[in-house]
Amino acid sequence: MGAVQVEVDSVAAVGGREDVIVVGAGVIGLTCALALLESGRGVRVIDAGPVGGGSSHGNCGTITPSHATPLAAPGVIAQALRWMLTPDAPLYVHPKLDPQLWSWLLRFAARCNASDWRASAQAKSALLNDSRERLEDWVTRYGLVCEFDSSGVDYVFRDAAAFASGQHELDLLREFGVQIELIDGAAYEAQDPAFKPGLAGAIRFDHDAVLRPDRYVAELARTVRARGGEIVERCALRGLQHGAGGIELDTTHGPMRAREAVIALGAWSPKLSDAIGLPSLKRTMQPGKGYSITYDRPALTPLRPVVLRERKVCVTMWDSGFRLGSTMEFSGFDDSLNPRRLAALERGAAEYLHQPVGPVERERWQGWRPMSVDDVPLIGRVPGRAGLWLATGHGMMGVSMSAGTGQLLADLIAGRETAIDPHPYRPERFA
Repeated sequence: MGAVQVEVDSVAAVGGREDVIVVGAGVIGLTCALALLESGRGVRVIDAGPVGGGSSHGNCGTITPSHATPLAAPGVIAQALRWMLTPDAPLYVHPKLDPQLWSWLLRFAARCNASDWRASAQAKSALLNDSRERLEDWVTRYGLVCEFDSSGVDYVFRDAAAFASGQHELDLLREFGVQIELIDGAAYEAQDPAFKPGLAGAIRFDHDAVLRPDRYVAELARTVRARGGEIVERCALRGLQHGAGGIELDTTHGPMRAREAVIALGAWSPKLSDAIGLPSLKRTMQPGKGYSITYDRPALTPLRPVVLRERKVCVTMWDSGFRLGSTMEFSGFDDSLNPRRLAALERGAAEYLHQPVGPVERERWQGWRPMSVDDVPLIGRVPGRAGLWLATGHGMMGVSMSAGTGQLLADLIAGRETAIDPHPYRPERFA
């Protein structure tokens, strides 16, 4: 893109028309907004709720190139069916009649094979690795005060068979450049006094990191505003269409017009799929519900973030708090807090940790992750809709993939060469 084009695009609004409107003020929408502003574009962000009010708020905040392998893996469907009558299982599919959910599950099941598993892992890894480096740079460059810590993440096991099974994907991760260290149980217990005796072993991913996600999103919003971006909260998108020279958006704050628009609505994207022009989103994306509990820090915490592997519980800690999180529940847009599933987080942590909860409970939370059938995000132009772009479907990796997604989207809009191959993320694969 030449200098003249940048100068034209930097004008925020001409004749009542915005330059770029980003729909969604979660972690993906805000990183897209920031990268677009750095490209010289004028940006307005709108959101139906407050900044970071969705799944950006209460997740565990781990930055994990180690999590490249997708949920759609061989054997997952059989496990999910076995767990269907266990409401507090780590992976739970609600046994209700929901045609869209079961249609999604059939497509998901078709990808639970070794070939598709590897292809999705490769696509996720490229974006995770790029985003890991970019995010640390952004923390420094923009002065993001979000308790970022690059000390790594450990998978911890109590069962020897599970520890052995948990190593089956490590060769693939090593191919993708993930640094891995195996530690036997006795050595790990000697290193970290927070754990009860009886560990089988641990897998350490030194290059993983952690941050406090609600503070990260707040800092992104601050930085977007500081660089001239506008954020309009409690402004819901009701529909959109192409107009003369751009996109016309129908919002609860009235009509808006933009040269280009980016839809970064996370799990809510399928609800506007017809307006977006990609009705297949209703069949290829589902909300995957996660839970967390946040406390004040206990006196004794693990030395670094950990995943208690058999129980699928993630434990993160910051100077400002301590969080247990994870689980995956497919129950549609049910926003209830299931006490059994929350209690399972505490029970799981109690199997491993001397002090599994903090002295004061601060928040019980649930949020919907945008799960695509291949567990790979959709980033790129909506097929057949000039000026309309999509950045959604990041599953459990929204924070981990955020900086890389923002830069990839901004580069695609500008027509620049991208840091990674954009082909695996193209929305038209679901057209």
